[in-house]
Amino acid sequence: MKKRILALSLTAAMALSLAACGGGTGNTTESGAPETTTGGSETTTVANKDKPLVWFNRQPSNSTTGELDMAALTFNDNTYYVGFDANQGAELQGTMILDYIKAHIDEIDKNGDGIIGYVLAVGDIGHNDSIARTRGVRAALGTAVEKDGVIDSTPVGTNVDGTSTFVQDGTLEVNGKTYTVRELASQEMKNSAGATWDAATAGNAITTWASSFGDQIDIVASNNDGMGMAMFNSWSKANEVPTFGYDANSDAVAAIAEGYGGTISQHADVQAYLTLRVLRNALDGVDIDTGIGTADEAGNVLTDDVFYYDEATRSYYALNVAVTADNYESFLDSTVTYEPVSNQLDAAEHPVKNVWLNIYNSADNFLGSTYQPLLQKYDDLLNLNVEYIAGDGQTESNITNRLSNPGAYDAFAINMVKTDNAASYTGILGQ
Repeated sequence: MKKRILALSLTAAMALSLAACGGGTGNTTESGAPETTTGGSETTTVANKDKPLVWFNRQPSNSTTGELDMAALTFNDNTYYVGFDANQGAELQGTMILDYIKAHIDEIDKNGDGIIGYVLAVGDIGHNDSIARTRGVRAALGTAVEKDGVIDSTPVGTNVDGTSTFVQDGTLEVNGKTYTVRELASQEMKNSAGATWDAATAGNAITTWASSFGDQIDIVASNNDGMGMAMFNSWSKANEVPTFGYDANSDAVAAIAEGYGGTISQHADVQAYLTLRVLRNALDGVDIDTGIGTADEAGNVLTDDVFYYDEATRSYYALNVAVTADNYESFLDSTVTYEPVSNQLDAAEHPVKNVWLNIYNSADNFLGSTYQPLLQKYDDLLNLNVEYIAGDGQTESNITNRLSNPGAYDAFAINMVKTDNAASYTGILGQ
């Protein structure tokens, strides 16, 4: 008799446990919305429009003016953005290039014409990060021209004679000698299918530029490492021209030993953690700062020297670090999780939940080789069952067409093709 009572008690306990898992186990209502629970056994339904949502990597904004899309950023009470401080990183990249020139001035001006000529690979002329990085390089090297109160980020095409109105010649004094700094060429690296930040296009561009004015190119700068490495491998490595990128991709960091000038780590390990952590917290109904600025029960916590939160825009930003010959060995593996937030959460306290997450372009080197591998490590630590959707980098519909059943998910993480198109997603979730 005692054994029968014990068996019945265990059965009841298991039933309550399964009910508490709700949507995390894939249980759905007749409408397809995951079931969640409150108070242990009371089941409630969360409408898609009220489910946690994080925008990441591309902040909802006007691609022309840069104005933030606050309707998207405040879509519901559990909507946030996760990215990095673009302006701080852009300034850091420009300073890194300037410091390198000053330290290596004797070998930089190879043809001895007194002009430090550089070329610049631009990612996406409508992307806030690309705009910031172009401005950062021009500001640091003295080639910036202001338009409507801000630095003009328009690509110059070619500017070998220094007559472009989008930039100006800068001046740099080193060891008592004054040099001219000139942006010889820059263009948006966009392929024929419409994909931006295109590495192959950058590789072709540097080959074209080199055939026209190769001995005048003293520095190669790029808005990211994907394009930077394409130019490095196509031309600048063989010609010993220092190349600078952004993202601290593993191949670019390793290439510093072979002459790649440097890159910027945007703390992808912190960003990937934040992307999923804000969803975990919202799903658990706990303070959003849990495991971020405030330690959770597993000991996960970030310090304010690696991130900050802007409450007005509901945005988390990771801070950037310059990666150069002095410290690159510490950044060789870009897919290692950040140690202070690498502790496993208890599945009993944080039951598995389903997340729909898209990567805007499966061919993007940073997102594919660094960000997604990090996400896939953190999703296990945070007990999240994430479905990864790979976009083509060209059309929003290639992604949104696969968000046909939002009711099957508990939360969403969205990386847009274009920053203007947040409504393409919120329109689906708001139905």
